[in-house]
Amino acid sequence: MNTLQRHIQVARGELPADLVLRNANVVNVCSGECYLADVAIYDGYVVGVAEKAEARESTYQGRVERDLQGRWLAPGLIDGHMHIESTMLVLPEFARLVVPRGVTAVMLDPHEFANVMGIEGIRYVLDMGRNLPLSAYVTLSSCVPASSYESPYRVLLAKDLLPLLEDERVLGLAEMMNMPGVLHTDEQVLAKIRATREKGLVVDGHAPGLRGHDLCAYAAAGIMSDHECTTLAEARQRLRLGMWLMIREGSAARNLDALLPLVKELHPPRVFFVTDDRDPQDLTTRGHIDSMVRRAIELGLDPVEAVRLASYNTAQYFRLFDRGAIAPGFVADLVVLDDLHTFEVESVYKDGTLVAQRYLVGIATSHRDR
Repeated sequence: MNTLQRHIQVARGELPADLVLRNANVVNVCSGECYLADVAIYDGYVVGVAEKAEARESTYQGRVERDLQGRWLAPGLIDGHMHIESTMLVLPEFARLVVPRGVTAVMLDPHEFANVMGIEGIRYVLDMGRNLPLSAYVTLSSCVPASSYESPYRVLLAKDLLPLLEDERVLGLAEMMNMPGVLHTDEQVLAKIRATREKGLVVDGHAPGLRGHDLCAYAAAGIMSDHECTTLAEARQRLRLGMWLMIREGSAARNLDALLPLVKELHPPRVFFVTDDRDPQDLTTRGHIDSMVRRAIELGLDPVEAVRLASYNTAQYFRLFDRGAIAPGFVADLVVLDDLHTFEVESVYKDGTLVAQRYLVGIATSHRDR
């Protein structure tokens, strides 16, 4: 019997699941609602969700079963753009800090590593991200150096980045800061964008103050997002041009309060949360992406939508179509919450494995790769 056959049979209740989470208030970011259900997990994936409203006992049996007693069950949180250098932590220690807060994936731009180590700096971050209870993806640093006034280890050209596009944990090209290079059709800049798009990967943007024809040209070049918006007008322009809005809430640049009214007004599908740069003190006091969810709810955003902006939308942008939701066929990255409105985390599952729990000491320090 092959894997697909087993998944189908477990989903039908014909074979036992690896894990069944009973009596969960499922936070459904696909439908925008919460409801009581049993969730069956097999081989690291959600395979079945049996709603309690059906007025019958769950058909799912598991080798391990846990009664959540009405606690909320949300998808794991994803940071869509961050620099591990800003945390001043190596990735295993960063994971130790944020996984218990419900963060199960991050998209890393190792720009400063690339500045001082070249391609080997990016490879170092990729290697450091293996075997963690956290999916550590990388977007390739697009502008090394960031300007002609910097003195990097060496200039990174398109040909230097090309081999790394083959790595399954490389999701695209990181923030394209060289706006003049795009607008004046610099061949090296365009070569990096073309190579990334030919692989079907994303190209992140960085375009503070850009508007009008120049913003149209920037988007027409294939740049898909921007995390530098600080005003509603900037954010609205980018959404109207089909770009994805990354709402940033870092330690220095904090844009959530200013931009959230646009989300509450339009509820646009192309929006997600990022931290960009958070320092260690901020991480240990405010938290990480979880703090953005809490703040958005405090500002009046529906809790399910707040979670969606920190999970499903991010995964959709990066074309990780099997992540960010609790539904059959999705990776079982899950967060158990005592309270949805304050995003009070009780435990965290990565690929269906318990990796953090409030009442246990520590978290898993390694995890199998997917």
